[in-house]
Amino acid sequence: MDEQKIISEDELIKTRIEKLEKLRELCGDPFAVERYEREAELEGKKIEATSAGVKKAFEENESDDENAPKIKASLAGRVVSIRVMGKAAFAHIMDLRGKIQIYFKRDDLGEMYKAVKLLDMGDFIGVKGFVFRTRMGEISLHAEELTVLSKSLRPIPFGKETEDKKWYGLQDVELRYRQRCIDLVTNADSRDTFIKRSKIISAIRKFYDSRGYIEVETPMLQAVAGGAAARPFITHHNALDHDYYLRISLELYLKRLIVGGLEKVYEIGRVFRNEGLDTRHNPEFTLMESYEAYADLDDIMNLVEDMFRYVCNELYGKTSFEYQGETIELGKPWRRLPMLEGIREYAGVEPEEFATLESSLKALERLGIDTEGETMIGGIIEKIHERYVQPKLIQPTFITDFPTENSPLAKKRQDNPNLTRRFEVYIAKQETGNAFSELNDPIDQKQRFEAQCAMRAAGDDEAHPMDTDYIRAMEYGMPPTGGLGIGIDRMAMILCDETALRDVLLFPTMKPLD
Repeated sequence: MDEQKIISEDELIKTRIEKLEKLRELCGDPFAVERYEREAELEGKKIEATSAGVKKAFEENESDDENAPKIKASLAGRVVSIRVMGKAAFAHIMDLRGKIQIYFKRDDLGEMYKAVKLLDMGDFIGVKGFVFRTRMGEISLHAEELTVLSKSLRPIPFGKETEDKKWYGLQDVELRYRQRCIDLVTNADSRDTFIKRSKIISAIRKFYDSRGYIEVETPMLQAVAGGAAARPFITHHNALDHDYYLRISLELYLKRLIVGGLEKVYEIGRVFRNEGLDTRHNPEFTLMESYEAYADLDDIMNLVEDMFRYVCNELYGKTSFEYQGETIELGKPWRRLPMLEGIREYAGVEPEEFATLESSLKALERLGIDTEGETMIGGIIEKIHERYVQPKLIQPTFITDFPTENSPLAKKRQDNPNLTRRFEVYIAKQETGNAFSELNDPIDQKQRFEAQCAMRAAGDDEAHPMDTDYIRAMEYGMPPTGGLGIGIDRMAMILCDETALRDVLLFPTMKPLD
């Protein structure tokens, strides 16, 4: 058996450049084309000029009568397969809605048939002709005109169709994340995920707009990085000769607007946290936060349930969806579980055991969790919750009553000042949202910030810094307010049945290649 010759990518690029020069001589420079009119019609009636649009129209109007009117169409897309057989050739082009086969015939195209032989997978072409069904039963476009719109100079790893008739595109996960453009070209599932993500964000906007909320924008560069427990990125403004932080949250500026009389506000924006990368974290991510004056935590729970149901219905036409083999039902009332009750249920630790730091450490030790560095009861409670409770929260659940130590921006419970009016929402074991009955007492808020500053001085670089400007704003008077934060990326990950955040981020943060 002869050894198969391996052609390098450089050689393939050189060959494609040679084809480009021949195309320029034959029909002009493909890169000089500025636009291509896509249109389709049947007996003067306009049809959606996409692969899916003309296929659907053909099926709806298909007739055995050879003299029946034909769908005439000008379509454009990327060549994803091509085979030339002497005087005829077949290709498939792909657009956003799918693929359609193109039939080329030398007698119809004349000199332009030479251009067909110069096409490669990855090229963009425009084709004008009529729609028909081949003897093999495939709906196709019979080309009467061909326009080469762009030449692909670098080969694309399109993948292949296997025996089970499924198409497997680019499988190299690292390359998919680093070269998302190629992932989108070769993987229909990936394209579908990002289209769904876009629909999710659009649905959230429609939901809030319909309820009278105002969409606003707040600064990304902040003098004080507050609103969350996270390490910020630092940047320098040359003109002011001053360091600023990339925001870690939207919260404190949005609550300033509540003080200013904008009673219902929301923002969808990027935030930045200088932390590690894993399947559930990326240094920059999309956050949605909303604040409503005169609302409390229970109002926000109802808001969250309604919003998730609305978004899911917009996406799937129902209030349930599949995630990793589990049917997640959003339509039923969501469970509301106090954090300490969850720990009692799933870890077997009684609430009284958190009365003192010493007894809390003993409970942690009994569970086999390392106690080193644990100096706060609140931190111990959250650690046990994450280890024992969170993995059990498959169906939608509100975890309520967080420790005051961990919640410097939430109101205290009137009957128990050690706990706050705060919840996190969990779906499919993932924390997807955080909400408070917002603290609006500036004296209490200042004391909370001072306690957080003491924690920073003791080495906790994620403790909340003092924000005197925010305190000043609160001192003008802030109404009772319900606030909510939803991680859009994690919400999309769950609704799109993905297991890693990078699969719903078009351009996840990656370590630079050498």
